[in-house]
Amino acid sequence: MWKICGQELEPGEKRQLMLKPDGMDYELPATLICGKEPGKTLVVTAQIHAGEYNGTPAVIQAAREIAPGKLKGNLLLMHCVNTSGFWRQHWRTLPEDGFNLNSDYPGRPGGTVGERLADWFVKEIFPETDFLLDLHGGSVNEPLTPCLFFPEAEKVREASLAAAKALDVPYLIASGADRGEYSYAAVHHDVPGLLLERGYGGFCRDEWVAGHKRNIYLLLRHLGMYESSEPEADHEPRVYEHVVYLESERAGLWYPAVRENDRVAKGQLLGRLEDMFGNVVQEFYAEGDGVVLYYTGGLAVRKGDSLVAYGLDD
Repeated sequence: MWKICGQELEPGEKRQLMLKPDGMDYELPATLICGKEPGKTLVVTAQIHAGEYNGTPAVIQAAREIAPGKLKGNLLLMHCVNTSGFWRQHWRTLPEDGFNLNSDYPGRPGGTVGERLADWFVKEIFPETDFLLDLHGGSVNEPLTPCLFFPEAEKVREASLAAAKALDVPYLIASGADRGEYSYAAVHHDVPGLLLERGYGGFCRDEWVAGHKRNIYLLLRHLGMYESSEPEADHEPRVYEHVVYLESERAGLWYPAVRENDRVAKGQLLGRLEDMFGNVVQEFYAEGDGVVLYYTGGLAVRKGDSLVAYGLDD
């Protein structure tokens, strides 16, 4: 029997339900699958950023397809975590309190909606998890090339990176973050995991959904939990240990000179910032050779806003 989130499942059982974290008036659609045979427990989450859509249909499709009788272990699929943001078209944070589930962990009991939701993950989900996969995409103004982040934390780095290399993602990024969903679980609960990025712009495209779903199956196979007909990736991913996250030093009008997946050379212009009269107030140049992972495609930027992220070649 598998027990999680107040639910009890028998081997070979699949259950679709609306979870209510921490007794809140907040519903989270999920599918729980208890395999016929023992194995690891994998948690897959989609849309902790509500405008990054492609993970949700990928999870829905996988949840319908996966046969409990062929599964080893347990699978918790959360179809959409930021449900209030989804329905209100609030692109990133929880609309109730502005809480960011990718940077504001660990939350607290009795706090705001986001704080209570994060605290529920910490207490109810992470202790029961062997691996965590969090599905993302670029925001409405953030074109990106498919990539993923894996934790640098010593206890989970090796297992996380091995899983990352089994997926169909070209760029693997070492991350020292520790306050997001997967990163807090990794650093503070020793749960290996990955944050996978695919798609952007508030769009939901079939090829992006298919890419996310394919990687769910590839991860299940890597963890020894489920066999599928998905072919292995036919390319060697590039691991980036050093990434430059370029941020604006002032408010202005941003004109990027690069696009996602562009190769850049040291000293190459990445973009410029102008004022409302067309005067150039700042230009940005690459610190070294590398590849553009994502960039801000919108015009208006504030001080501290992201402009470009690019991986540096060794």
